[in-house]
Amino acid sequence: MEAVPTRLSQLFVRTLREDPSDAEVTSHRLLVRAGYIRRQAPGIFAWLPLGLRVRRNVERVIREEMAAAGAQEVHFPALLPREPYEITGRWEEYGDGIFRLQDRKGADYLLAPTHEEVFTLLVKDLYNSYKDLPLSIYQIQDKYRDESRPRAGLLRGREFSMKDAYSFDVSDAGLDVSYQAQRDAYERIFTRLGLEYVIVQADAGAMGGSRSEEFLHPTPIGEDTFVRSAGGYAANVEAYTTVAPASRGSEKLTPAEVLDTPDTPTIATLVDVANENHPRPDGRAWSAADTLKNVVLALTHLDGTREVVVVGLPGDREVDMKRAEVAFAPAEVTTAEASDFEKNPLLVKGYIGPWTAAGAILGEESATGIRFLTDPRVVDGTGWITGANSDGRHVFGLVAGRDFSSDGTIEVAEVRAGDPAPDGSGPVELARGMEIGHVFQLGRKYAQALGLQVLDENGKLVTVTMGSYGIGVTRLVAAIAENYADDKGLIWPLEVAPFDIHVVATGRDQVAYELAEKLSAELEAARFDVLYDDRPKVSPGVKFGDAELLGVPTIVIVGRGAGDGIIELWDRRSGERSEVPAADLIARLG
Repeated sequence: MEAVPTRLSQLFVRTLREDPSDAEVTSHRLLVRAGYIRRQAPGIFAWLPLGLRVRRNVERVIREEMAAAGAQEVHFPALLPREPYEITGRWEEYGDGIFRLQDRKGADYLLAPTHEEVFTLLVKDLYNSYKDLPLSIYQIQDKYRDESRPRAGLLRGREFSMKDAYSFDVSDAGLDVSYQAQRDAYERIFTRLGLEYVIVQADAGAMGGSRSEEFLHPTPIGEDTFVRSAGGYAANVEAYTTVAPASRGSEKLTPAEVLDTPDTPTIATLVDVANENHPRPDGRAWSAADTLKNVVLALTHLDGTREVVVVGLPGDREVDMKRAEVAFAPAEVTTAEASDFEKNPLLVKGYIGPWTAAGAILGEESATGIRFLTDPRVVDGTGWITGANSDGRHVFGLVAGRDFSSDGTIEVAEVRAGDPAPDGSGPVELARGMEIGHVFQLGRKYAQALGLQVLDENGKLVTVTMGSYGIGVTRLVAAIAENYADDKGLIWPLEVAPFDIHVVATGRDQVAYELAEKLSAELEAARFDVLYDDRPKVSPGVKFGDAELLGVPTIVIVGRGAGDGIIELWDRRSGERSEVPAADLIARLG
């Protein structure tokens, strides 16, 4: 079949001159204005022909690299039954984060947020021997999550497309090989798509498993904060582990003393009063770092029960709620409300501490009867100013391990620039990033729950070990749009552009349209994918504006010089424009 150019006059597209009112980021603004996507509901978009072309090009790159990594493509439904997710516990774990529905007979279903369970069951159904493994299979499929606040267009929606791959191996050594193959494929994918990425250690979350790494694209609009050191350490803040100081002896430390500190419900007021009324013997001024802040959090567990916990951390640190969500998962975490304090009258707001004048130690003769956890920096031998569980009073010189203990340590404190990397590679800096891929070593969690076993070479049943590897396809489209744009519109990389060449015929002279028609046909014959702006009654300014907005990287302008066989070649990426003979066009384009 003869290849023909796509005519803009016939393309289902409508460009907009004004930004959509709900657009928060560049990709959302430009993809809607350029006619790539159209909003249907909060976090839900229709894909128009131009958008589908870019999306399919992204999918093509992914499929090519998945094939190179030895993965085979399958396709599952998005509508799935409750039972597999109930077996693994995720029907409850996801809480309000998924879409649940019932059929006419009352059977429960969900719109799949992820597909580990059904992949596992499919392999269980078909394979039973070590000779069948290793196996890597993947799909590109829509996923659904009931985001409480969809935002940023395609970056955080309720419906989105993902490539999810799964590996199945007999041994942990085999999983390491499969994991590395997928990890390497991800690096090739993001390099081909022109996206900078940082690989960071991550928390596995509801996915479970041992090893977990995120591919983050550094960007100011990213919703993930990550840390990295000059020595090569990189981690999501949720996965960062605090470097705890060494324990100290407390034999020579003076006894703790309860002192009056009226009107000091905050760390700042406490430090001021301490310096004014209770100066340090060594002459150094008290600081927030000398205080032990005790933060009350409320946990809502999967069974609906509510638990109040107290977390002690250095007073110069705040609780990072994202880190708290990971630390207390799968429970939901919020700051305690007034009703929580009413139900626990021993919690003296503003003066909470792990110790009382009567010498009670939380966890043994608790002053509050509430679980008390501490930051890793609160090690034995460290002394603190902290609440005395009495209004207007604090205890000075309270020593961890001597005067109080905790029910365990927990990582909920904010991470700061300059904090030491846990691998000893130097201080960390903080940056913002957008997650574009995630790889997990799931291990045997899902295989064990769902009974995926095979006979090994000795005829013994063994549980299969798994890996899970996800890429947000529609998010990649948005990430590329964010990264490749200017104030006039999109500028797609060649690998994903909806067309290779955008031919623009301008003016009223029919010669220009005849030459543009001829060149478009020749370019198609030379296997370039061409968008031809053949609109006869549209001004050159509008056509050029649309060309800039649509973002095809190479633009061919056929106008005033057409009669002399001269055209203009416009490189949208560099902005360079040059006149060339029409006869030399294909040779110039390579």
